[in-house]
Amino acid sequence: MQILAAMTTKRAGDFAAHHATLTRRYFLQLGAAGLAVLGGAKLWAQQVTNEVLADPALAKAVSELEYLTPLSKHKFIGRGNPRIQNIPTEKLPAIGLTRETWKLEVVPDPESNSKMGNPLSKEKGNAFDFPALMKLAEKHAVRFLHVLTCTNAPKPFGMALWEGVPLREVIWLTQPEKNIRRVFYYGYHNDDPKQRFQGSLSIDRVLEEPPGQLPVILCYKMNGQLLSQAGGGPVRLIAPGYYGNRSIKWLQRIVLTNTSPSNDTYAEMNNDVESPLKTCASFIHTPATVKAGQSFPITGLAQVGLSGLKKVQYWLHPTGKPLPENDPYLAQGDWRDAIVLPPPEKWGSDLPDGKLPPVMQMDPKTGQFFTWPIPNTIVHWAALAKTTAPGQYQLRCRTIDANGIAQPLPRPFGKSGINTIKMVELKAEA
Repeated sequence: MQILAAMTTKRAGDFAAHHATLTRRYFLQLGAAGLAVLGGAKLWAQQVTNEVLADPALAKAVSELEYLTPLSKHKFIGRGNPRIQNIPTEKLPAIGLTRETWKLEVVPDPESNSKMGNPLSKEKGNAFDFPALMKLAEKHAVRFLHVLTCTNAPKPFGMALWEGVPLREVIWLTQPEKNIRRVFYYGYHNDDPKQRFQGSLSIDRVLEEPPGQLPVILCYKMNGQLLSQAGGGPVRLIAPGYYGNRSIKWLQRIVLTNTSPSNDTYAEMNNDVESPLKTCASFIHTPATVKAGQSFPITGLAQVGLSGLKKVQYWLHPTGKPLPENDPYLAQGDWRDAIVLPPPEKWGSDLPDGKLPPVMQMDPKTGQFFTWPIPNTIVHWAALAKTTAPGQYQLRCRTIDANGIAQPLPRPFGKSGINTIKMVELKAEA
């Protein structure tokens, strides 16, 4: 993911050695038949040795494969003027952005005919607060893994463990009565409606999710820690399965409406806000220069969308050599299977000893994941590639989802999540 610049050389080396051991063990467990199918995997198993790890570039690349993005490295987007991340701490209580002063209003839309028996508002003096949220958490708290990514960003902002209370638990407190089709919501906007950043969902998605799906939550923890100011604290909304524009930070107001279309800020900015997360691949480590005829390691991550992940593939193509004709999505390339890595033993430096607590994607009886890779998260992958002759090369990666559909299909035209095939260049020397 992002370069762990803050890691010491020893820590990077320890993490690299741990990941190499895990990877080597995984390959060896495949047995002869599995290695035959995977082709170059045997070379990886043979070459991930202390001598290879002594290569600073490889050690650095492997050290980046921490599954959960450290909070200090997670990318958070700020909006408004001033940006909320830049508001001095001493001014946060006055605008309701501390746990002691936070208030959440849940009200009917004054511009529609929605009816609620018990709206929660500052005017009535019964706005929902942080102690009330913690009281609900005693019975209803949930945790799950979920990647945070933007519709228009080339890579995820980060991978996190989220904790919160399903939004429906608060909606039911308002005694919704009739004429309610959608929920829209927004955070602090400096008392200026022109700066408001708003998301919306169908009321059905909030009140009940299909089997195997995750609930929309009022989130108060990230990677086991209470939300920071930059992370959207004290409370943000997390809408699983969607891009980040639906997961509004600094949440302060929820409105139940009878309006049928989405009225999201991102929709008004010419984006498709209804699309679920896409499955796609990107690189983490690729060398700039290699030796012709010698294998070299590459690593990357795949974002696993609603459609799941069947495999990750890479393609090494000589620069200047024509690409296949009449093949705009590069389906006829010489794609080779990479290795999709198993769950890590240590999940991230933010967690005590890197240990992952129980999450909704696990079987509570066995502690095993219901599926791996997990939809709406990331997974790391690795491969050994080899050039056949000196020269310049283009290296590409892509995913095949669980339906057998190759990236960038089925939606390569943008506005619903970037899904282009990533390409880097390298040079093979004699």
